[in-house]
Amino acid sequence: MNPPRTATVFTHRRPADTADAVDKLIELARDADVVLRFDPEETAKHGLTPVGGVELDAPIDADVDICFVLGGDGTILGALRTYAGTGVPVFAVNFGEVGFLATVDRDQAADGFRRAFAGDFDVLSLPGITASGARGQWVAMNDVSMHRQPGKRVADLAYAVGSDEIGRVRCDGLVVATPAGSTGYNLANGGPVMAWGVTGLVVSFIAPHSLTARALVVAPQDVLVVHNRSREEPVDVTVDGRPVCVLPAGEQIEARFTHDQGTLAQVGDASFYLRLREKFGRLASAP
Repeated sequence: MNPPRTATVFTHRRPADTADAVDKLIELARDADVVLRFDPEETAKHGLTPVGGVELDAPIDADVDICFVLGGDGTILGALRTYAGTGVPVFAVNFGEVGFLATVDRDQAADGFRRAFAGDFDVLSLPGITASGARGQWVAMNDVSMHRQPGKRVADLAYAVGSDEIGRVRCDGLVVATPAGSTGYNLANGGPVMAWGVTGLVVSFIAPHSLTARALVVAPQDVLVVHNRSREEPVDVTVDGRPVCVLPAGEQIEARFTHDQGTLAQVGDASFYLRLREKFGRLASAP
């Protein structure tokens, strides 16, 4: 990759955790003659003051060369959505719990920054989900999920590919995930892990009240339709874990596989399978 000249910076909500890394990033960016852009939220969060090579209170702009993220998967997903479809690579340093999407861990941050400024990284294109319905349209990088509301009856959800209804399940909810998102909520539901590079969406169920409900992998060209078949109970809809709307009884949401939505920067030669073992194997052995 060509060495970047401008970069956006996003960090997670605990600035004390990332303060030293932000200082190092600013120092190395100055040495590499790279301009760092901090939006108003990041500027206030870190109490930044004017310094050479840094733009403060900068509006988020798609015309940058790279986006640095210091945070966990939630912050990384936010950056990927912000730059969805632009080709701007997201270079992520894990300051979260799992950090499956992170390029390097926090103890490798300085070396990672140097490599990023030298253009010494590869990029991985990630698909997304375009979800749409009467309430709006959204882009997800990990998953779109529907949940029963607290205190309400179980959800009654039917799912179809195009006009062909496949099944109807009473459950606590349903998750539609990309390959990158298949290691998240879908994995917790017992759904299959899809390696990066696989094309398609996986549908899995949250606490299905059925002995026959099984996860389903949907081909990339097919449109998945989820209907709320309840007579009166609405369900909550979230995109990458963030609430976006309420789906009333009788309404539906369509989910489409969308190519080349996110661009993830990668350093080193760790494969998807090594990452899977290290991240989830490590968690499984933790006390």
